[in-house]
Amino acid sequence: MVNLTIDGKSVSVPKNTTILEAARQVDIHIPTLCWLEKVSTTGACRICAVEIEGVDRPMTACNTPVKEGINVTTQSEQLKKSRKQIMELILVNHPLDCPVCDAGGECDLQDICYDLDVVRQEFQADDVNPETINHWPLIQQVPNRCILCEKCVKVCHELIGADALFVNEKGDRAFIDKKVENCTYCGNCVAVCPTGTMISKPFKFKARPWTLRKAPSVCTYCPSQCQIDLNVLNNEILRVTSEDAETTNKGTLCVGGFFGYSYINNQKRLVEPLVEQKPSSWEEAVDRVVADITKIKAENGPAAIAGFSSPHLTNEENYLFQKLFRAAIGSNNIDTEARFGALRALRALDKGLGLHGASNRMDVIGTADAVLVFGADPSAEAPAVDWKIQDAVRRGDGKLVIANMRQIHLTQFAESQLGYKPGSEIALANALGRLLLDRNYLDDESLKSTVSNYEEMKADLNAVDLAGAVEATGISLEAMEQAADIIGKANKVAVIFGADICKSAFGTSKAAAVANLAILSGALSVDGGLFPLDEKGNTQGVLNMGVYPEDLPGFQPYAKNKEKFAKAWRCELPDGGLDADGILQEIEAGTIRFLYLAATNPQNFPNSGRWLKALGKVEVLVVQDIFPTEITRLATVVLPGSTYAEKSGSFTSLDRTVRGFEAAIRPVGQCREDWEIFAELYARLSKNSMTQDREDVFNEVRDLTSLYADVTFLEDKYATCLQNPHQVADQSLKYQLISVGTGVGGLQLLTGTSAGHFGTTSIWAAAPLEVEPEGLLKVNGKDAEAAGISDGDEIKVTSTTGSTTGKVLISTSVPEGLIFAPHNFIELGSQQLMPDGDNLTPVQMTKI
Repeated sequence: MVNLTIDGKSVSVPKNTTILEAARQVDIHIPTLCWLEKVSTTGACRICAVEIEGVDRPMTACNTPVKEGINVTTQSEQLKKSRKQIMELILVNHPLDCPVCDAGGECDLQDICYDLDVVRQEFQADDVNPETINHWPLIQQVPNRCILCEKCVKVCHELIGADALFVNEKGDRAFIDKKVENCTYCGNCVAVCPTGTMISKPFKFKARPWTLRKAPSVCTYCPSQCQIDLNVLNNEILRVTSEDAETTNKGTLCVGGFFGYSYINNQKRLVEPLVEQKPSSWEEAVDRVVADITKIKAENGPAAIAGFSSPHLTNEENYLFQKLFRAAIGSNNIDTEARFGALRALRALDKGLGLHGASNRMDVIGTADAVLVFGADPSAEAPAVDWKIQDAVRRGDGKLVIANMRQIHLTQFAESQLGYKPGSEIALANALGRLLLDRNYLDDESLKSTVSNYEEMKADLNAVDLAGAVEATGISLEAMEQAADIIGKANKVAVIFGADICKSAFGTSKAAAVANLAILSGALSVDGGLFPLDEKGNTQGVLNMGVYPEDLPGFQPYAKNKEKFAKAWRCELPDGGLDADGILQEIEAGTIRFLYLAATNPQNFPNSGRWLKALGKVEVLVVQDIFPTEITRLATVVLPGSTYAEKSGSFTSLDRTVRGFEAAIRPVGQCREDWEIFAELYARLSKNSMTQDREDVFNEVRDLTSLYADVTFLEDKYATCLQNPHQVADQSLKYQLISVGTGVGGLQLLTGTSAGHFGTTSIWAAAPLEVEPEGLLKVNGKDAEAAGISDGDEIKVTSTTGSTTGKVLISTSVPEGLIFAPHNFIELGSQQLMPDGDNLTPVQMTKI
């Protein structure tokens, strides 16, 4: 520790601490303009200059490290005079446009001028600033307001890794410019700008900051669930902000979090119930739903009724949905889109590791010595995970291994890039396990105590054919050895896997292979972690609440525990139950006559064409959603639900953290909170009332499950409930034996999420659409050349289940033999080409 004195106060801090950081520890304020805690220091503004006894000139506190015994003065007449003069120089040619500047009222420059009594300009200079830059999407840059603090440049480079912003020109002609092709439009440059230089175009001239009410909330676009403030005026959300100091995301947001809010007030929202496609009252709509359920139950029994809920809904709403179906309707034919991805991963993690989600909190990724990203694109699926990875490998000493069919945003930071052939994930995972054994990286003592089938594991690893793995994956043995060395030498390992694995038809087996790697690498220690990713906001919450037929809430097997829940709910629960595949088959057979879709659009399911055809056969289709779609146009009854901003509840993030929030605005039109709809239907069908109080639901879940038995509650404005890290008990792990299937050949189509969109919700938001207005088919240059295709051409892609047309984007990010299509755009129709439950299929490509 280093001891020093600041303004007469003694302070002891670690070596390499700056004077500014030391002063903050003893609540001494030193003014700053260019300093930002979450990035490296610049020392550009010099407002933070302090006096150090024995040093003949002032030193900048933000980047001067402490030394033993120094005596620092932060306030003096000379410092006040110097700071004032610095501000006057900064203000040369700064326009006096505060009345029309969006930063007015929250401008750091204004605040410091006021604090330092800067009331006149003593200097003059020629104005050589360039004109306002207005051609960038979403963001306007006003150079003559810029003080060149470079906060925006550092955030873009150090936190996001985009390297879009840079300082152009030199001297007094310098200004912030942008490589537009690199920009991710995350909005963080706007958020950190201390003046009105970087301006959000969607917010410009909408309101003054002091007129806005800030409502603490959670971004529900992805499972990272960044903590945000919804800025509200006249029941409309005008912008989204996030505080550095009080949030888990440290104020950093992505394009969805910062700019993607406008769907909430989209004029195309469903705002009134529909019965037979005609506007109706809520009473008429609910009467019709109750009457149809009662009629079909009487004629065919409750097994003729099925329903889907959604990761768009809160934990409480998903709990009430499954209770409505099981207790009030008497049907266990319930499921969600997690069936086609996250639930497969959960099966593998539960069987091998006793896990029902991530093993640790997301923060451990940022301190890892090695990070393995396997079959995932964190930048698209969960951007905050991307930032944590960059914490580890760019700001820390960690190393990154990426195993993926494609090149992704994080590829540029990888120490090892394992570009494998489609379908060869198991072969690669097994080979890495074998190499960890061969190169003596396994902790045999720990594995013997924790793995119940240790000898079977060793035998299976020894039987792995490395030459066969090289052939199957297309990766050289040397590349695999390099990756194994990085993982094996690390003390703290984080393993992250995502959609390419989970949404595969063999997702459970592939996830089991990754679970085996987590065992072998030591990723299950308290300093490491295993993190399955699913792109939707509350997928973990859907699974926790048991919205699938095999389990009741809390991952309790249905058949074994239904009597316990029947007693608590004072009802009889049905036997059996159909999953999504079974529901589809029974709709096609005419057995299921009533289908309830809550915030669910089967157009985004694999083999969506089959689903759409089946929905046309359903006698009664009830759709509860926020936007009109082809599905709502098929519906017997349409019930307008609400967005997360219009309701209270909680969501569960990818690391099982539960975050609560309150409604920020009233629902638009006649829309209702989704749990209010479920509660009324429950009361009408069961003749018993259902609670609409979040705390009552939370207590009921806690009484009936162990979901909240091992948690830590934080006293913050976001009502955060942290899941404690998974503890590996003796003999609690099981190495799973997985056979290596044959790979795939020929031209393949892979579907996944775009980095600029989130599910299909963001296509209703103007800002993300401005950046990415349509879905493009990414094709390798060699495949395009062979087919006579150029960039921007329209092509037809055909599989065994259907065909679609779209524009080509020739890209080096996809290898030869692979086409990538974003499933966010329903009009592109990529999901109708997929076989049942898969995300990869052989296709033919022809130019139109």
